[in-house]
Amino acid sequence: MTRSPRLFPFTGRTRPATAALGPVNTPLLGPTNAPRSSRLAGLDGLRALAVIAVALYHFFPAMLPGGFIGVDVFFVISGFLITGLLVSEHTRTGRISLHRFWQRRARRLVPPLIPVVLISCTIAFVIGGDVLVGLGAQLVGASTFGYNWVSIANDASYFSVNEPELLRNLWSLAVEEQFYLVWPLLLLGVLLISRPRVRLAIVTTLFIASALWMGVLYQPGADPTRVYYGSDTHSFGLFAGAALALLLRRPSGQRNEVPRLRPWLGGAAILTIIAFALWLPEDGTATYRGGLVAVSVATAVAIWAGVRGGRFGRLLDAAPLRYLGERSYGIYLWHWPILVLVQLLWPASSRASSLLPIGLVATVITLVFAAASYRWLEVPIRQVGVRGSIRQIGALWTGPTRCRRLIAATAALSLLLVGGTTAAVVAAPAQTTAQLRIERGQRAMDAAARAAAQAAASEAARQATAAPALVDGLITAIGDSVMLASAPELQATFAGMTVDASVSRGMYSADDILLALEAAGQLQPVVVIGLGTNGPITTSELTEILRILGPDRQLVLVNAYAERDWTDGVNARLAEFASGNRRVELANWHDVIAGRLDLLAGDHVHPGPTGGQLYADEVHAAVQRLAAVPPLPDTSWLMRDSDAPSSPPYR
Repeated sequence: MTRSPRLFPFTGRTRPATAALGPVNTPLLGPTNAPRSSRLAGLDGLRALAVIAVALYHFFPAMLPGGFIGVDVFFVISGFLITGLLVSEHTRTGRISLHRFWQRRARRLVPPLIPVVLISCTIAFVIGGDVLVGLGAQLVGASTFGYNWVSIANDASYFSVNEPELLRNLWSLAVEEQFYLVWPLLLLGVLLISRPRVRLAIVTTLFIASALWMGVLYQPGADPTRVYYGSDTHSFGLFAGAALALLLRRPSGQRNEVPRLRPWLGGAAILTIIAFALWLPEDGTATYRGGLVAVSVATAVAIWAGVRGGRFGRLLDAAPLRYLGERSYGIYLWHWPILVLVQLLWPASSRASSLLPIGLVATVITLVFAAASYRWLEVPIRQVGVRGSIRQIGALWTGPTRCRRLIAATAALSLLLVGGTTAAVVAAPAQTTAQLRIERGQRAMDAAARAAAQAAASEAARQATAAPALVDGLITAIGDSVMLASAPELQATFAGMTVDASVSRGMYSADDILLALEAAGQLQPVVVIGLGTNGPITTSELTEILRILGPDRQLVLVNAYAERDWTDGVNARLAEFASGNRRVELANWHDVIAGRLDLLAGDHVHPGPTGGQLYADEVHAAVQRLAAVPPLPDTSWLMRDSDAPSSPPYR
């Protein structure tokens, strides 16, 4: 059965409902406030599912590891609504008013964003420390809607949990706003083509090109932030929505309604999105070479099934989902800065075991702030505009005394927040404490390398200048940034130790490093490996390490301390592996530092000088335990032939 064109605005006909598309269905992450009868069914529910996925991904990452795909759902919705709005205007008037379009976008995006930036930056200034690093660049990105490119230029990582940026979530608004700036100009050219199929083919080509470009630029094993943040690589969702809007404008006789299959297809699309949110890895090849594209296609199917009418759209717009969908823009804006600030304010001694309460507290605060933004900022501005809201405030100034006091207090608070934000930028340190400690370790490694080169040239000079150490012996140490930060103390504790440590290194890289050192003849009798901070490990990786070391070398495995969901599994695997081999010993860095978090940098990962000495002492203790292990008895005589003549002991 074909629905009435009045109930669906993408029919190519000029009807009152079509004109309502612009003010009613905002193409943002956020809410709508028009009468229910003029809404497109299912979109609020989809917005709610998208913002729930993103919030769970950030608040409770172990619960929904692929929840970042919620942003792609938002992209498809935005592309769908924006294109429908522009094409409807072109159908009615024969033109597109770019000035009015961009003005509406700014009016919807900017007002809710201002208090998020001012309040979070002011609180960050009060807290101080690492959270202020790079804040000036973040504000430039936020104010120009170029946050994604500013972050790419500064080598920031969306997936880093060591130094979370206060305004990191604004990258997706930047991608959308850049689309809003360019797409109307391109669409004007597309609409000059009279054949609908050609129009659709052009937009579909843009969708495919962006998706392929993401797959081409993605490098397995490298940080995927460039392809995730890039407007060129991550616009396929917006083009998928645009293509859907053009597809649904075909004449009614060319549409395949499939009314009986539609709710089932929509339900299957929702289940597909949920499955990807549960499974898709943030750094996996499948994500960037097809996974996010599949999410965009599934979202387009869900939108189609919802807006075409029937029970699927009504179910998707159930009251709880509709409530969250209306406030989804505010929830998205507030949730990340609130999470960062709550983590900073949480007692350091209990943070590692408090991921659940931190997430719950951040959830409650986010919902309160988003509701306030919706009630007192977003709805009034959408109803009467910015100028109308200013006039209403002016009218309150002539009202009762309490209204004037409220306005005066609001103005004073606004000035205070502007001052706090300015002070935060001025007071921002150039580097985080973790960066300073890593650089200190790198300087120590460089100095040790220069000293080794000098020693090779003059053995006498080396003997004359060698500093006393607690342990003498040849040791190779391979590690990540935690070992790098501890390098000065390791080198002061162990004479002859060679430290090879680097940022973001994982256990998977150990075998290549060991093979290279073995080939160069630089692999020492005792090897220390600390590579558990940056990701899960496998028993096969540890077994391969032991195979490369051979039967005559000993191994010390340093476990990890980091507030990551994989840390417990890493430490359990290291302890199990060490307990099953007499040539392997465990250095329990986790338990040593767990009660001394004040000795770590602001990221609660990298030690300073005192913490580095604890690291070195624990490695020293493990080496001593290995040295105390008695050698295995010589049982080779059991394999000898008793009748074979024995070799004379002397010649």
